[in-house]
Amino acid sequence: MTPASPYLRHYAKAMLAGATIATAAVNIAPEVYYDAIEWHPFDSALLDSLHLFHPGLTLATLVSSLLIPMFVLLIGKEIWEALVLARGGLHGKLAIAPLSMVLGGMLVAALLWQVLTGLIETAEEATDAVGWVMPFGSDVVLAFFFGRMIFGKSHPALQVLLFMCILDGLIGLVVSGLVTPIGFNLRPLWLLLPVAAAGIGYVTLTRPLHAPNLLERDRRRAGQIWPWLVLGLVSWVGVSAAGLPPALGLLPLLPAMPHGDHSFGMFAEAEGFLTDPLNRVSHFLMAPVTLILFLFGLTHGAMDFGAFGPTTWVTLGALWLGKPLGILAVAATLMALGLSLPDKLKLREMAYVAGLMGIGFTLPLMALETALPGGAMQEAARLGLGLSLLAGPVLFLLSRRVPPKAPLWSKPSRQ
Repeated sequence: MTPASPYLRHYAKAMLAGATIATAAVNIAPEVYYDAIEWHPFDSALLDSLHLFHPGLTLATLVSSLLIPMFVLLIGKEIWEALVLARGGLHGKLAIAPLSMVLGGMLVAALLWQVLTGLIETAEEATDAVGWVMPFGSDVVLAFFFGRMIFGKSHPALQVLLFMCILDGLIGLVVSGLVTPIGFNLRPLWLLLPVAAAGIGYVTLTRPLHAPNLLERDRRRAGQIWPWLVLGLVSWVGVSAAGLPPALGLLPLLPAMPHGDHSFGMFAEAEGFLTDPLNRVSHFLMAPVTLILFLFGLTHGAMDFGAFGPTTWVTLGALWLGKPLGILAVAATLMALGLSLPDKLKLREMAYVAGLMGIGFTLPLMALETALPGGAMQEAARLGLGLSLLAGPVLFLLSRRVPPKAPLWSKPSRQ
């Protein structure tokens, strides 16, 4: 395992900077802020019918629909390689424990959302809401940002944290898309487009690279990146038109793209030396994603402190109590059955990982438009997601008094 890329910390700082500016703007001049991010440069019946920029082409939907898929492709690439590479951190049986804990956290968080909604929400606010999908998805970059402060630079718990945050986020996006599709209408036939794009890419670009007597000229032609960009656009249109979150639009290409044959760990710096098409795309996106996450914080991270309401408490309860309790319950069960936790972590380290996964920001914010009624309830939930970031500093201060155990370097991680 090599240290994670410093870009992860840049991403966290960029998103926090954008959210801070947005929060200041929405509390000082809310009309100006909302006019800016919700301005419609033009109306298009075609875009509306395909749900490409729901609920319309604005600065906010341009970022969440067209730019965030690049960030999701980056984190999806890491999970995909961890799953399929022979020494990947989630290969084979290694995926059982992290996946079980992620699902346990999601289940308890959803149940606690429903319980808290029944206890402190009014019936009118809760009508027709599917808010239990809101706590699905942990913030990868912010959890890592605080996790590095708690565990240090190369502790194996950081890899486990990344594994579980990405699994949680991607599963959450899929579930929220299926439960609350864009336009409240799932159109699965459009998914033939991403399937076709992936198939064409594999047959025409990936499979030729495995030919035994491939000429160097043909190898370079098959390894070009621009055809994948065209196929990515086709895939993105199909996923969005199907009613699923546009953020998932590029993921169907991952199984079809040529990738490396060795796992160095999640977001490992050593991947910068790999030249396969998937890693080349990843290298190209690393720097632009910093700007993308700044723009996401600027357009989606505004916390209106006047919006504090019952849904804020429900959101914080599901994230800070439900998700960690679910994760730790599964972890304790695995240990009771004599099974090892990922990377042979102990329950104390898993408690910090579970607490950091209670930070919900980037991906949960995408569920707001369809999971909850608009207006006050959405803004109260947005404030709850923003306040969930406080888990990071609190856990860091706690770690100074109750530090996590040092890694067992005599038993190196398989990641």
